[in-house]
Amino acid sequence: MGRVGKKLPQLTIETLREHLEGDSKVKVAGIDVDGILRGKLVSKDKFLSIARDGFGFCSIIFGWDMHDQTYFKELKISNKENGYRDLLAVPDLASYRRIPWEDDVPFFLLTYLDPATKKPISACPRGLLKAAVGKLQEQGLVAMAGVEYEIYHFAPSNDDDESIPIAEFLKDYKHDEIPPLTEGMFGYSLTRPVENQEYYHEVFDTALKLGCDIESWHTETGPGVFEAALAFRPASEMADRAALFKFMVKALGANEGVTPCFMAKPRAGLPGSSGHVHVSIVDQSGANLFAREAADPDAPWADLQHVSDMGRHFLAGLLDGLPDVMPLLAPTINSYKRLVENFWAPVTVSWGLEHRAASIRVLAPPITSSKATRFEVRVPGADANPHLVLAAILALGWRGVEKKMKIDAPPLGKGDNVGGAADGGLRLARSLKEANDRFMRKESVAREVFDDEFVDHFGGTRAHEVKLWDEAVTDWEVKRYIETV
Repeated sequence: MGRVGKKLPQLTIETLREHLEGDSKVKVAGIDVDGILRGKLVSKDKFLSIARDGFGFCSIIFGWDMHDQTYFKELKISNKENGYRDLLAVPDLASYRRIPWEDDVPFFLLTYLDPATKKPISACPRGLLKAAVGKLQEQGLVAMAGVEYEIYHFAPSNDDDESIPIAEFLKDYKHDEIPPLTEGMFGYSLTRPVENQEYYHEVFDTALKLGCDIESWHTETGPGVFEAALAFRPASEMADRAALFKFMVKALGANEGVTPCFMAKPRAGLPGSSGHVHVSIVDQSGANLFAREAADPDAPWADLQHVSDMGRHFLAGLLDGLPDVMPLLAPTINSYKRLVENFWAPVTVSWGLEHRAASIRVLAPPITSSKATRFEVRVPGADANPHLVLAAILALGWRGVEKKMKIDAPPLGKGDNVGGAADGGLRLARSLKEANDRFMRKESVAREVFDDEFVDHFGGTRAHEVKLWDEAVTDWEVKRYIETV
């Protein structure tokens, strides 16, 4: 983590001053429900004074949306009645790294606590994931995860072919006129990245410096689309790295005249952008607990012959609760434009060994080695908050383990289409409104694995998003109806 070839130390309150000796300032940031980093630059003296006990941070970051518009129905954490009170923001010293493109300024992530109880507020994404991970830690287990992001890249420019910020471009041009970074469909191309090799290599190299190591980085099918697979890590660390990776890519893109786009479906008629998550559980020795020592001849389906009992229970929990946590995996109006048939996107509660269109792809022998046994949850888009996604996956899976749940639906065969005749799985929500209504039901599994306060808060933020969409007049509507009706 940090500068190439130099792993940064794990800091403590006692060693903090020494390691910041040559610095005059520190950057800190927390993560809101949309996965956006919200933070500030502070003097080193200020940081040293608040490093142990935290500092006041306005709760409005949990009272407004991604465009700083307060929610139409104010929520419990931040509202007029409580004066948009300060939360207690505590730096996580274990998150220490330096930001390479900002002269190596020291950086720390924040966790938001209730100032009265000193416990994470219900809506804090890092706190929510910490609670989910904690249930496994109590049993001496470690949740491991990897994240893959597909990212569209655009190169906005003016009539003089000069690069301009995307916000400026959209003042004068339509969104479907934004030029892609590269043209055409050319997945795994070695030549396409050469056209923008400075940016392409900078992303890979800077991710290593920032402690967000990339395992692979390549073009994906779609104009200007790249895919990054982040290195497998413990789940809490993985979520931090995924959030920081998004921040890094956007920052580097801004310096290169490139707009990386994590929307789930930025272009109609083209594949969407996924945020697939791989997950497994290991013990203190590193042994994969989803793996089976020997093939089970009595497995209910051949796809599970090499999956352990714990793995089967975990998978059953995922499948059972998936429809009830959809807003966490697909959090925007646009998310559901990606989750449609015929685009290699999951649309039902489905699973299968090496099935790349099912909601959950099982990876186990003979497809992979026993130690690499894992589940790939393919529902999340690139627009989802990685902390909330991983919290949902772990909470649902562990619920399955605790209840020893059994899988009640057969796997999809290799030739079976998702949503086809052989797929008996429940159809996932077709819209954010449908997903959020199910998420907020009294009997929702989300309320069981999290709590009412979190579900009411996050559900309220999604209801706000739905209301804005319902009131919007789109380009499509105007083009279709302005003259004809």
